[in-house]
Amino acid sequence: MTDVTKEQVLETLKTVRGPDLEHDIVELGMVSDVFISDGKVYFSITVPADRAKELEPMRLAAERVIKEMPGVKGALVTLTADKKAAAAAPAARPAPNPPHGHPGHDHGAHAPQQPPRAGKIGVPGIGAIIAVASGKGGVGKSTTAVNLALGLLANGLRVGILDADIYGPSMPRLLKISGRPTQIDGRIINPMENYGLKVMSMGFLVDEETAMIWRGPMVQSALLQMLREVAWGELDVLVVDMPPGTGDAQLTMAQQVPLAGAVIVSTPQDLALIDARKGLNMFRKVEVPVLGIVENMSYFIAPDTGTRYDIFGHGGARREAERIGVPFLGEVPLTMNIRETSDAGTPLVASEPNGVVAGIYRGIAAKVWEQIVGQSQRPAPTIVFE
Repeated sequence: MTDVTKEQVLETLKTVRGPDLEHDIVELGMVSDVFISDGKVYFSITVPADRAKELEPMRLAAERVIKEMPGVKGALVTLTADKKAAAAAPAARPAPNPPHGHPGHDHGAHAPQQPPRAGKIGVPGIGAIIAVASGKGGVGKSTTAVNLALGLLANGLRVGILDADIYGPSMPRLLKISGRPTQIDGRIINPMENYGLKVMSMGFLVDEETAMIWRGPMVQSALLQMLREVAWGELDVLVVDMPPGTGDAQLTMAQQVPLAGAVIVSTPQDLALIDARKGLNMFRKVEVPVLGIVENMSYFIAPDTGTRYDIFGHGGARREAERIGVPFLGEVPLTMNIRETSDAGTPLVASEPNGVVAGIYRGIAAKVWEQIVGQSQRPAPTIVFE
């Protein structure tokens, strides 16, 4: 079996007609950078935002012809909506009027009904989507995200987790999941599962050591497809483990996904809090509620003497939460067990459910859920479907 090349992919895509029905999508410059890994082809097609639904058959056609290529094991193709392209893109005929609403979905007995925020399309079957974010790496955000998800699950909710870190996915290792997900009808992906959590991650689609060298549009496309083209089923909560910082992935999730809110993870010291504020400010600018702040690695208790050490200081996240008026969700200590169970793929809430730290995570999960339920009881905003 010969390796598929970018040139071969582009040549094949020349058989797919663009919106004007005269030129192909490659000639029209609609195809993003093509990335190929382990026989799988990834790319996006840039279209005007107001015509995304109308042009879905074009995406399906592009995906189909690539999957039919010899040597191709799979294809991840999405539409990237670009409002700036609306005026420039050719149109064969006027687009039909978009629908003015969506049919209702049963989100289960537990889930509050979270209306989509204006201009953002929800995911059928998912009651609420929350982001777990940090301003910088190294603060234990992914470990917090997975234990928060397991805490919500332990509190009686139906939960999934989406690993939104395209460049450094960690959920396969944290949840001890290997293998490739299956597909339904060659398009919809079945999520992986362990400990009762439904999970999706780029780490399931590419080898662990593969370097993902993608520009913004490709990151956006992959994220939205992993969110909207996965058979999540009925979930009360989908936890999104965001990559650190405030880049393309964070903006995509914040601007295009109806997040019920964000949980910010920080360590106590001032330098970490400075970066955490950047994440807080980003979510506020795009009108995503901040559900609260978690102080991770808050303190260390020596296992031999029981002496407590505030290695990174203490209380900084609590003071920051009070200063800006958001809930303080709790303090998670720095322990050997958290590190060991995370490395082993047996998170504490699942492996030691009756332990002290597991109780802390369940308490944080309860506070997060209270915030979400509280939102559902407030007057709903006016919903505008584009």
